[in-house]
Amino acid sequence: MVPLTDHTALTADARAALEAEVGSLTLLQDVVRWGFASTPPRDVTEVIVQDEFTHDVVMPWKDGGYLVFDTT
Repeated sequence: MVPLTDHTALTADARAALEAEVGSLTLLQDVVRWGFASTPPRDVTEVIVQDEFTHDVVMPWKDGGYLVFDTT
């Protein structure tokens, strides 16, 4: 399972639900496929380049929030 860092103080139930939904996404390809399979579909909002190997991939979530996936 991919580690989840919560910067929004999710409730225990909300965190568990989020971990269950995205915890197994280990590749960027998994993240993109998960996003497009969601209802409504979620597309990558932004890619933030950290260095030549690391990129943060930002996708919309619920209630106006966003998820950021750290990819290398």
